[in-house]
Amino acid sequence: MAKKRQRGNGQGSLFKRQGRGPWLATWFDHNGKRHEKSTRTTDKAAAERILAKYVTDTALRREGVVDPHLDAISDESRRTIESHLTDYEAKLKTANRTTQHIETTIGYIRAISSAADWATVADIDADAVNRYAGTLREAGWSARTVQAYLTAIKGFAKWMARHQKLLRDPLASVTTPNPKSNRRRERRILLHEEWDWVRATTTDGPARLGMTDNERVLLYVVAIQTGLRSSELRSLTRGSLYLDADRPYITCKAGSTKNAKDARQYIQPDLADALREHIATKAPGAAVFSLPNKDQVADMLRADLFDARQGWLKAAKHDPDEYERRTQSDFLADVNHEGEHLDFHSLRHTCGAWLAMTGAHPKEVQSVMRHSSITLTMDTYGHLFPGREADAVARLPGMMEPHAKQATGTLGVADSAQQYTQQWQRETTHTHANQCNETSHRSQPHDDHKPFQGAKIGKPVRSNAMPDTNWPGRVRTCNLLIQSQAFCQLNYGPMLLRPSMLVSPQYASTRFLVSGSPTANAASA
Repeated sequence: MAKKRQRGNGQGSLFKRQGRGPWLATWFDHNGKRHEKSTRTTDKAAAERILAKYVTDTALRREGVVDPHLDAISDESRRTIESHLTDYEAKLKTANRTTQHIETTIGYIRAISSAADWATVADIDADAVNRYAGTLREAGWSARTVQAYLTAIKGFAKWMARHQKLLRDPLASVTTPNPKSNRRRERRILLHEEWDWVRATTTDGPARLGMTDNERVLLYVVAIQTGLRSSELRSLTRGSLYLDADRPYITCKAGSTKNAKDARQYIQPDLADALREHIATKAPGAAVFSLPNKDQVADMLRADLFDARQGWLKAAKHDPDEYERRTQSDFLADVNHEGEHLDFHSLRHTCGAWLAMTGAHPKEVQSVMRHSSITLTMDTYGHLFPGREADAVARLPGMMEPHAKQATGTLGVADSAQQYTQQWQRETTHTHANQCNETSHRSQPHDDHKPFQGAKIGKPVRSNAMPDTNWPGRVRTCNLLIQSQAFCQLNYGPMLLRPSMLVSPQYASTRFLVSGSPTANAASA
């Protein structure tokens, strides 16, 4: 550490510029840095008392009685909120937040600061924030919107405390409401039958907001297959499309995605062919879709949805009863009887819902939808995944039966379960089995690469098997292989086992290598 500079007599000095005006005080701080500050008084006695205060504070900091870091935090807390917002905005840009997110966040913070009449960050307090949130709720604002305001101001306060601009986080006690408690706008998915009508009607429809009928259909198909948002679709250029790959896909740069990460969304070959024809005459940097203003994209879809509904109603005009039934139906309605809306973002919602209904694994849906957690995926689409509870319960009797059936040919699930139980009882009650001795096993160099033949399911263990004094774990290892073979055939089907390190389950965990099944390999790792 550099030695602090010692200057002056430690008492400081007073002077006036050109012999008039207030007295100016100069002194050296605890780091040896010279300071000059106006005392704002022409009374020399008062100026001397002020200078003495500066010198005394310097001595306290130099001797460690006063922590200089606390002084720095105090100075930061006296700065205006606007000056800190400039730094906070720079931080958000460094974190690759979108321009819209930055503008919205700063706007929320300014709105709360203005309503609470805060001048400096030291004025921020939890009571004022809670009062503002209560005002929003009384005005009828949704919990989701209130949460957005509180998240913005809490993030700002937490950032200041973390960067030593405040001594502590003044809003740590403020809680945000559950956005699902009273959502004002619930979205619904587009049913497959509805999509058939929208596609057919739009294909023969007029141009809307600068987009032709075919381009709109292509836009809707891409939105449903990829789950890309409106802003992400707007950012696509010809260079974002990889249509000649074995598995064609679309990329979206991190600067345009919500999670600030590059996205790769795979598409079907027929859609790739349609996109290839669509961009044939476009420049490499040209936008794939000539989308209208962001506030008009939903209106464009609703107009196509309205035309599709009119065509669907018209198809039943010769059947009065059917026509009356259709007029009362929610089919192709932009808002159904439950108040759920169908807007452009609903196409992304449709992507996730259709994937779930086709039986895709939840983790696959999470990957396509680019959700931050599987919890979000399950909360949104969990009710749509095919139920497997009944099948799982139906397999339980096979484990609960006291008597196993004789194995004849290929085993069913229940038969395999019974035989596994029977084998486990035989193997774990063998009186001659000893604990596996890892050292003894490794000391047999001539056995290192011998092929290992596992017993078949249903084959009884030799009753005369005796422990080998040279290899105490031999009988136990053999029995465990039978157990492992039965367990794997029960869960993963027939496969080949190779012993890597077989240890009795009474003493250690079982580890073995499985070939012939990627799922089994993952499970055994």
